Amino acid sequence: MRPPESRPKLRHLSALAKIATALSLTGALTACNAIVLHPSGDVAQQQGDLVVASTLLMLLIIVPVMAATAWFAWHYRATNKSAKYDPHWDHSTQLELLIWAAPLLIIICLGALTWVSTHLLDPYRTIGRLDAKTPVAANAKPLEVEVVALDWKWLFIYPEQGIATVNELVVPTNRPLQFKITSANVMNSFYVPAMAGQIYAMPGMETRLHAVMNKAGDSVGFSANYSGAGFSHMRFATHAVADDQFANWVKSVQTGANAGTLDRTVYLQLEKPSEKVPVTRYSAVSPDLYNAIVNMCVQPGKMCASEMMAIDARGGLGKAGIRNVEMLSYDRGGRESVAAANPTAAVQRELAWVRALCAQNPGVVADKSVKAPASMQTLSGAGISEPQAAVSFFARDKEALAAPVSTPAHSSQISRN
Repeated sequence: MRPPESRPKLRHLSALAKIATALSLTGALTACNAIVLHPSGDVAQQQGDLVVASTLLMLLIIVPVMAATAWFAWHYRATNKSAKYDPHWDHSTQLELLIWAAPLLIIICLGALTWVSTHLLDPYRTIGRLDAKTPVAANAKPLEVEVVALDWKWLFIYPEQGIATVNELVVPTNRPLQFKITSANVMNSFYVPAMAGQIYAMPGMETRLHAVMNKAGDSVGFSANYSGAGFSHMRFATHAVADDQFANWVKSVQTGANAGTLDRTVYLQLEKPSEKVPVTRYSAVSPDLYNAIVNMCVQPGKMCASEMMAIDARGGLGKAGIRNVEMLSYDRGGRESVAAANPTAAVQRELAWVRALCAQNPGVVADKSVKAPASMQTLSGAGISEPQAAVSFFARDKEALAAPVSTPAHSSQISRN
């Protein structure tokens, strides 16, 4: 029988076998598609470059520290009798300067890079270039796409073309894209890795995303925020095609024999939870549908959120306006009041009076897009103005305090992601 001293060798062999197995599995990673670092869109490419630059800057500290740790452990091991032993050593000015100055410089560089890139790649900012060598033409008109996150599918409305699709996004290459994004229920996240970073979709609010696709091809978009049982199936095909192919696709949808009209009645059926929904196309769309979705007033007789905010801005309607508050209630379980679901002539007259009182276009969402910078040089920051959110916020507060009660109502505000 072998002595107990020989048994640990088996454990060593077992550990080596585990390490070898783990290393062999890393070979499977070579088949991964690193689309985040090699995307088809210029905005996503700039974001990928930012990730690489930030990682390299951090490695300037991490690698020397890891190397120094290994060197200290080896140099000052117990068996190394030549290493100087000084138990009373407690301070070194040179080491203190190195330990604190190097990370501080890295943090300053990271802060400058992040500040400039954050404002340059603001999803609300219109893009100033198609790629690193091609600026956007002054007369270029972006393709507008209205995106609605549903349970559990994606609705894409093309207002200029008057069509809509479910779980299919088709865009032309080398043309600025402007996405208006909202949700019909819970908060979600719109993400096409080949095009740009993820943007939240929130009910009753609108977020923006400006991007471009530079290469023709197919990719996948999906929900990056858990939203319920069918979340894992919230994926949609994304096709980047040439201009002529996009025009032919639009024409085929507009003249499709099986493509119907997406109006409020059809939308209310589409809004109901469903999973693994196949690609669906609509040859026509009600022009006011998207604004009604944002303002949570697709149902007949439902007061729009912008109308209620306009009433509040004018001081409210008092006790007599309780009915209006009830009509604004958003109940996705189908327990809306009969007056809201089937408005009578009296209710319709009351709504008309309220809308006349508001003196605005009901449901219109304010455009909060930011103009492209004068220069697209990432590190120079030329043409990038200072953040204006706080300034605008306080300016609005001052206007609100100074304005009389009878001031005309403002349209609904949107949320910055």
